[in-house]
Amino acid sequence: MFEPYIKDEEKKPEFTVTSIVSGILLAVLFGASNAYLGLKVGMTVSASIPAAVLGMGIIRVLCKRKSILESNMIQTIGSAGESLAAGVIFTVPAIFIWAKEGRTHTPGILEIAGIALAGGILGILFMIPLRKALIVREHERLPFPEGTACSKVLMAGEENKNESSFVFLPMGIAAAAKWITDGLKLASGEVNVVLRSLGTEFGVSVYPALSGVGYICGVRISAIMFAGGVFAWLVLIPLIGIFGGNTILYPADIPVYEIWNTKGAAGIWNDYIRYIGAGAVAAGGMISLIKSLPMLVGIFRDSMKALTGKKTEGMKEGRTSQELSMKVIVGIIVLVAAFLIVTPQIPVGITGTILILIFGFFFAVVAARMAGLVGSSNNPISGMTIATLLLSAGILKLSGNTGIGGMLSAMAIGSVIAIIAAIAGDTSQDLKTGYLLGATPKRQQIGELIGVIVSALTIGGVLYLLNAAWGFGSKELAAPQATLMKMIVEGVMGGKLPWSLIWIGVFIAITAQLLAVPILPFAIGLYLPVQTSACIMIGGLLRAYTEKRGLSVSRGILCSSGLIAGEGLMGVLLAVFELIPFQQGTLAEWFAIGTRFHTGWIGGILVLLGLTGTILVCVRKGDA
Repeated sequence: MFEPYIKDEEKKPEFTVTSIVSGILLAVLFGASNAYLGLKVGMTVSASIPAAVLGMGIIRVLCKRKSILESNMIQTIGSAGESLAAGVIFTVPAIFIWAKEGRTHTPGILEIAGIALAGGILGILFMIPLRKALIVREHERLPFPEGTACSKVLMAGEENKNESSFVFLPMGIAAAAKWITDGLKLASGEVNVVLRSLGTEFGVSVYPALSGVGYICGVRISAIMFAGGVFAWLVLIPLIGIFGGNTILYPADIPVYEIWNTKGAAGIWNDYIRYIGAGAVAAGGMISLIKSLPMLVGIFRDSMKALTGKKTEGMKEGRTSQELSMKVIVGIIVLVAAFLIVTPQIPVGITGTILILIFGFFFAVVAARMAGLVGSSNNPISGMTIATLLLSAGILKLSGNTGIGGMLSAMAIGSVIAIIAAIAGDTSQDLKTGYLLGATPKRQQIGELIGVIVSALTIGGVLYLLNAAWGFGSKELAAPQATLMKMIVEGVMGGKLPWSLIWIGVFIAITAQLLAVPILPFAIGLYLPVQTSACIMIGGLLRAYTEKRGLSVSRGILCSSGLIAGEGLMGVLLAVFELIPFQQGTLAEWFAIGTRFHTGWIGGILVLLGLTGTILVCVRKGDA
């Protein structure tokens, strides 16, 4: 019979003031940094391992002791912020963009908090009854890779392998790099080369988070994403320039050559390529979901059988088996459903609430099981959200709820379900970590709820800051996933879209599928500026170098997580500076001394070399 690291009969500090407060701080920290990252590049990363490492450091510094269950509680609460942010940035920024277009009002902070709270709480509560079915009974069959890795990191920390410096130091370096490029503006954030003979440009961003994402994803995924960027910027943009010429191609209202002369390749990307990329991403999400349907149905069926099965023989009913009671779970679900129905600021109504409960539970089961098989980072949440939006928008349109009102209702339903799926995957990973370590499930479940509540109450403020500073859909914050969801809802409801470009993207995705190329990474590379995927590629190459030389990949992943968190937090701080008036301008403008003493692309290359060196130093120290 399985025995956890901390035996059932042992009593260790776990749900303490230190672990709760520290977890809350990390939930806000990782929620803000992941929101910034997702809005910038359309990708988010798991914060469980860096939160666990930081938790170990906090316990040792503040409490002067090793306490593995307290460290685990910190990462349980802290990682909830990252997952909730991942669900929110998929959809909610689309409402901000509609408001900017004058079609509706800007969503209030309490409105965003209500959507996030409903999705987060339901995601946790739908997952709890599945714990014994998916984690205990299927312990040998479902590896839960991220949850297992997190438990090993915590066990290593208990055995004096302190790795928190591999997160803290890169976090500070990344914040400094972001401050130099976007704060002081002493160095360029991009290094670009204009290829006039080809009618396009090529370059690389120098931002810490992008290289960190590439390292975590690995060289294969990074290369496929980079290939999408190359195809867009070195094939499609030149073709549009060659064949467009004096022609005015919808949706632009000026000739193609004039776009190139006034806005460059970025203008052609904005007017044409991003719609092609949106079609490819949407098709990729749907194809991934369709391919997974037989497995998803089987997962749901097996999970329901296991859920209604008898108690596992020999399973203890002591501390490590305590959970929130079903009466409490059902009661809270009923309260959340009533809240969704009666709150006019969340326009889902009775029909929408029923859809949320049905699809939310199904996708929570799917997300939890998929997390057990391939990890929560690989969950097809975008595909689930697209499917939900297509169905809910279709039902609302048939019922006569059209126009911006119907679009807002569809987006609210999709928002809640995206958050449910993201949180269910994270909760399952955390409960697996706790199962391996010997944590108390009930306390972890309460910790998850605390993390979700705090993150939900703060994520709206983060979105307001970022939107006020740069605006969603801008070059600084492209919000690719939310922009895609907006296009889908507008398309179903009869909005005006360049369908020819979107269908080109769809068939590009189908071609990639026929060639056995992973669709979503290629489509995201097609959708984003090539400078973004080029920097991600550098991180992927560093990962390949690390693996080839037999250096410490785990230390590289911790370093990359620190780079992502450091840039994300500095990005939020810079957004605050953009809003503070100072000397007939803003505080951000006052700090931007580089507008007068700019080092240009030379400074950008130096920053990029510094980030590359940071990762290499970390992996070599890990090897030593």
